[in-house]
Amino acid sequence: MISMTVWQALSRRGYLGSVWPWRSVAFLAGGAVFGAVVLVVIVAGAVVGGVTAVVLVGLPLLVLTALCGIPVAAVERWRLRLAGMGPVPLAQHRVPDAPGLTRWLTVRLEEAATWRELAYAVLLGLVLWPLDALVVAFAAGVPLFLLATPLLVAVDGEAKVVKLWTVDTWPGAFGVAAAGVPLLVLGAYALGLAAGARAEVAKALLSAPGDGERVTELVRSRLRLVDAFEAERRRIERDLHDGAQQRLVALTMTLGLARLDAPPGGTLAEQLAKAHGEAEMVLADLRELIHGIHPKVLADYGLEAAVADAADRSVVPVDVELDIPGRLPQPVETAAYFVVCEALANVAKHSGASRVTIGGGHEDGRLVLAVRDDGHGGASAAHGTGLTGLADRVSVLDGRLSLSSPPGGPTLLRVEIPCRPTEPRA
Repeated sequence: MISMTVWQALSRRGYLGSVWPWRSVAFLAGGAVFGAVVLVVIVAGAVVGGVTAVVLVGLPLLVLTALCGIPVAAVERWRLRLAGMGPVPLAQHRVPDAPGLTRWLTVRLEEAATWRELAYAVLLGLVLWPLDALVVAFAAGVPLFLLATPLLVAVDGEAKVVKLWTVDTWPGAFGVAAAGVPLLVLGAYALGLAAGARAEVAKALLSAPGDGERVTELVRSRLRLVDAFEAERRRIERDLHDGAQQRLVALTMTLGLARLDAPPGGTLAEQLAKAHGEAEMVLADLRELIHGIHPKVLADYGLEAAVADAADRSVVPVDVELDIPGRLPQPVETAAYFVVCEALANVAKHSGASRVTIGGGHEDGRLVLAVRDDGHGGASAAHGTGLTGLADRVSVLDGRLSLSSPPGGPTLLRVEIPCRPTEPRA
């Protein structure tokens, strides 16, 4: 499955009902707790090590304190997964050129990465964790306290909402609780925004210099490879269609004419009939191959028509419910089409389904397709179903492919690709 960031989740209509508000709370609350622990460790190590350094006892403690940024950075890189921004590549620490603890410590203390990670640990302990705690307290704690006002009145007879305002009546308690509902909604979005900003800070500080440029160039190179691959597919399809297929058609016609001229009932007529039948079978196979390489209906009429054509060719009955407002970028149409074809092939081979539904359309700036079957389930992209390569192809387009297939079914394959229509519907 292609991961989603908290920024992408915030732009979706189902954010409030998703796990992202909870993940944002976990990310910020975890940062507050972890940052407080880091502060204690750094302060204790620096103070105790500094005091005892005069007798050389504290020097090892000071060295350990200087190196504490390495495990702190490792934990923070792992925690970025909660915000959908991990994993961040580890810092490029050099491998010591000689064995032994002394050489390892020397190399680490000479590296800029070690001091950069220590600086982040200090920033976490002094600045970031108090901010995390404040955001959680105000965005989540205050609305939840207001919602709990009726419970506090029921238990204690009153609830002190603010310092000079005490609520001791049921109408007042439920009024305060009602005011907490919109605050809770706003708080959920505030938590997502804060978690995203906090994760961006951590990612920027913990990434090695040049990582962003390398990632950008890697994405661009993958896009160039996809474009080159698609261009080569179209060239092969065109060469087969205009070359080999036309020659096979001519050969089939020649064999058919030869059958008409051959004396009936003889060995020659039988051999010509057999050769004519084989040529027709090869021609049908070639047409199927050309259709699989790059279907003409996709290039000429777009994704909606191509999916309908694939549904007509499926051995399992398929219901198509698509609403796409015109043509989409060619790489998006191609990737989505082959995802649908692979899904239909898997249904026919493995699912035992009696019916398939293909639905979706263009919404919120992205193409959304869902393929659902009523089979026995248990499908997995890791079991050689061909979906892993398609997921990589979708990820190049900044999309995501997800598969849900519990034992007993149903199986749901969903693909989302950000895009905008390039041509309106004719």
